[in-house]
Amino acid sequence: MARKFLISRVALAVALSSGVAVSVAPTAAVAAKKDKEGSADYSKEFVAEFIPIQEADKKAREALGGTPNDETMAAAVAVMNAELGGNAKAAYEKAASVATTPDDKNVLGDFMRFFAIISKDNDLKIKALKMRLDSGKVAPEQIGAVNYDLGVTYYQQKDFASAAPYLKAAKDAGYQDPNNQLDLLLADTYKRSGNPEAALAMVKEDIAAAQAAGRAPAESSLRAALQSAYDAKDLATSTEYAAMLAENYPSPDTWYISSSIVRQLASLPKQQNLDLMRLMYETQAMKDKRDYLEYLENADPRGYPGEALKIMNQGLAKGALASADLGTEKVDTEARVKSDKASLPSQEAEAAKPGATLATLTNAGDVFLSYDENAKAETFYARALEKPGVDANTVALRLGIAQARQGKFAEAEATLAKVGGASKPVAELWSAYAASKS
Repeated sequence: MARKFLISRVALAVALSSGVAVSVAPTAAVAAKKDKEGSADYSKEFVAEFIPIQEADKKAREALGGTPNDETMAAAVAVMNAELGGNAKAAYEKAASVATTPDDKNVLGDFMRFFAIISKDNDLKIKALKMRLDSGKVAPEQIGAVNYDLGVTYYQQKDFASAAPYLKAAKDAGYQDPNNQLDLLLADTYKRSGNPEAALAMVKEDIAAAQAAGRAPAESSLRAALQSAYDAKDLATSTEYAAMLAENYPSPDTWYISSSIVRQLASLPKQQNLDLMRLMYETQAMKDKRDYLEYLENADPRGYPGEALKIMNQGLAKGALASADLGTEKVDTEARVKSDKASLPSQEAEAAKPGATLATLTNAGDVFLSYDENAKAETFYARALEKPGVDANTVALRLGIAQARQGKFAEAEATLAKVGGASKPVAELWSAYAASKS
C-alpha cells in the first residue's frame, strides 16, 4: 500500500517520545523568588504548600542528573516522595487546592509537569499543562511549546479529539518542534479523530501560502496532502499532489511514491500504464520484481522487443529479476530485436512520405519511442496529431514524452497540458518530471 511510504506512524511515535520526556527544565517563575517589583502575585496559603515542593523538586533534579533515563527518573520520584511525606502527588494535589491566583497556577503547573514526566503520569501532566494555560500567565514565547506539549500528551493518550485544538494552537502560534513533526502530527490527529477534511484543509492552506510566496511547499505538507487524498481514493487530487511532491522534491523515492499512487488509484489501461512505467524507468523509481514484470507485461516483448530487452537487462543487473523469472523469453527477445531493428529503415521511410496514414505515423512513433530514438518519434507523433481521427490524448502524451527525453522541457510541458482522458494522470506526472528538469 502507498500509505506506508508517506507517514510512518512508527517513526512519528518515536519522534513524539523523544525530546518531550527529557525536556524537564522549569520555565515559570519560582514562587519563593518573587519579582523585585512585586508583579508576581502568590497567595499566602499557596506559598506555604509550595515551598516544600520546590525544595523537593531541586533534590529530585539532582537525582535525575543530566541524562534522564528510566533508572534516574525512578530515583527522582523516590526522592520527591521521601521529601513530601511519602506521597508527592498528594502534595501537588493539596497545593492545587489552594492555588487561587494566576501566578499560583502557572508556577505549580510548571513544577507539576516535571513530576508528571518523571512519574510517567500523563493524566497529571495534562492537568499541569492545562493549569498553566488556564492561568493566562504563560510567557508569549512559550505559548506554542506548551500547547504542543499538551497536544502531544493527549495524542499519546489516544485522545485525538482533545489533542487537535492544542496542536492547532501550537501551529497558529508559529511553534515548530525540534523533530519538525507538528504538521504531520496535526494532520494525523485530525484523521484519527474522524476529521480528514480538516487535515486536508490544513495542508492546503500551507501549500497555498507557499505558492503565493513563490517558494516550494514543505515536503511534509505535500506528503500529508497526498496521504489524505489517497485515503479518500481521490484520483484527481492525489495526482495533483503526487506531481507537486515529485516536481519539488525529485528523487527515486518520491517518484516511486507518486507513480505508485497513480498506479493504484487509476486502474490504467495497458498503454497508459506503459507510459507510467516509462516514467518510473526514467526517474530510477523501479524497485522490485513486480515493477519490472509489470513493465514487461505492458511493453510486451513481441510488440516492443527493444524496450523489453532493455528492461530485462536492467532488472537482471539490479538483482530485481532472476534468469528463472524470464525463462527463454530473454533469448527469444534478443532474436526479435535483430529482426525488428532490420525493419526500422523501411518503416521510417514509409512514415516519412507526405501521404503517410495516421496508423503509419503513430506506429512509427511508437516503435522509435520504444528504441529511445526520441527525435524521430517526436516528428511522427507531431504529424499524427494533425490527422483526422487521431487519439489525441495518447499521441500527445507520447509526443510530450519524446520531447522531455530530448531535454525539450518547456515544449513537453506545453504538449502534456493538452492531454485529457485516461492519459491525464500520467501526463501530469510526466509534466512534473519536465518541470523538475527545467
